[in-house]
Amino acid sequence: MERLVENDLIFGRLLEVSEPHLIERYNKALRAFGVAETRLETFRIDMTGFSPEVAEELGDPQYLDPNAVNRRFILLSPAQESLPVVHTSFSNTASLMHAFFDENKRAIHAVTIRDVLYGEIEENVSRVEDIEDLLSIQEVNFRVLTADDILGKSDELRRLADRLISAPNAWRNDAMLNRMVELAQQTGDIRQNSLVPDKLVFRHDAYWTGHFGGTFVFVDDKRITVICDPAAPGFRRSRPWQVSYISIHDHEHIFAFLTKTGRIELPRASWVERSGYLEHRSDMALLSLVRRHDGQADLDRADAIWFQTWVHRNAKAVAEDGTYPFLQAASRQISADGEIAMDDVAPKQRMLLVRAKPEHPDFWLTSRLISVLVPFDFVSRFVFDKQGFYEDYQSYSDSFRAHVVKTLSANYLRDKKAFRRRLYGFGEDSSHA
Repeated sequence: MERLVENDLIFGRLLEVSEPHLIERYNKALRAFGVAETRLETFRIDMTGFSPEVAEELGDPQYLDPNAVNRRFILLSPAQESLPVVHTSFSNTASLMHAFFDENKRAIHAVTIRDVLYGEIEENVSRVEDIEDLLSIQEVNFRVLTADDILGKSDELRRLADRLISAPNAWRNDAMLNRMVELAQQTGDIRQNSLVPDKLVFRHDAYWTGHFGGTFVFVDDKRITVICDPAAPGFRRSRPWQVSYISIHDHEHIFAFLTKTGRIELPRASWVERSGYLEHRSDMALLSLVRRHDGQADLDRADAIWFQTWVHRNAKAVAEDGTYPFLQAASRQISADGEIAMDDVAPKQRMLLVRAKPEHPDFWLTSRLISVLVPFDFVSRFVFDKQGFYEDYQSYSDSFRAHVVKTLSANYLRDKKAFRRRLYGFGEDSSHA
C-alpha cells in the first residue's frame, strides 16, 4: 500500500498530531476507552480521531470501532471538521460527524482549547448480528465526555451562577463564590464560550455498512429497501410488511428499484455525450481485459493506438467478454438516437449505462452501489467505494497497481470537483434530462 500512501490515495489530508500536550490529551481519551496509550511522537488523525499510525502501533485497526457499531471519536481540534473519515463501518459516519460539528461549533471550539472531547456515536444496539439489528437503528446519540470533566465543571458553574442570581443572599456564601472562581479558572467565561454541546441526537437514514459483506439500506418515506447478499441473517425475515429485500446479485430488481425511486439517470445523449461517461466505462472495461488476459503488458506505453492494436490481437477474448463491444455499440446508438431502450438491454449490462441522479439526496450511496456492481471501473470504485477499491487493489499485479495509481493521480486527484462534475454530474447547476 506504500504506493497509495505516497500518492495521497490512502490516508490523505489527515491532521498531524505532534505537540506533546495534544498527544497527552489523545492518550487520556484512549485510557478512557480502555485502549493502550500511544508512544508515538507524531501521528495523523481523521475527522473522528482515527489514526492509521496508532492503529498499526496497536495492531488493531478497529481500536475506535471495536464492534463495528457505536463508533468512538476523539476530537483534539475544530480543524478535524474538514478532514475525511478513513476508517468506518457505516458510510454515514462522516455525515453524522459533520452534523455534530455544524450544530456544536462553539462548544467544540471552546472545549478543545483546553481539553479533549471524546465519546461514542451511540446506537440502540451493542452488536449487529442480523439485519433487524441494523434496521432498529433509527437515530444516534453522541455521548460526549472530556478528560478533565470540562463539561461537568461548566454545567456546575452555570448552575451556581443561576443560583447566585435567583437565591436571596447567595452572594454572601463565600464557599460558593470561591467554588465559582475555581471553576471559572478552568472553564473560562461560560457566558462567552458555550462549553456544552447543543445537539446530540441525529437521524440515522440511508447508508451502507460493511456488515454481512456489505449492506445497503435505502429509505423512502416509511418504506425501507435492503440490498445485500441473501445469505445475510434476517434477509426477507425482518419486518416484511415494511422492508423490501433485494439480492445484491439481482441486477434486474436493483435497476427497477433505482429507476422507480428516481435515483438514477437513464442513458440519454443530453448527459452521456458531454460527460464522456461511456468512453470512460469503455476504457475501464478494456483495461480490465488487459489485466486478466495479458498480465505482462507494458501499460506505460498504452495509448489509443496501443489499445486498438491490443483489441485486434485479442479479438476472441474481447468478444467472449462482451463488455467492451456492448459499450461501443451503446455509445453509437445514443449518438444516433439520443437514447437506448433499456428493456432491450440485458439486466447485467444496465448498470454499465446509468449513473446516480446528481440532485438526489442519496447520490453518493447510489453511486457506491453502482460501483459495487461495476467493479472493473476502478476509478468510480475509488471515488465512491474506497474500501472496495483497496480490497481489489490487493489483487492487482505490481505493474497494474502502478498504472491504477498513475490514472487516478492524473485524472481524479488533479481536480476532484471538476472530475466529479464532468463524469458524474455532481455539482452541476443545470437540470438533467
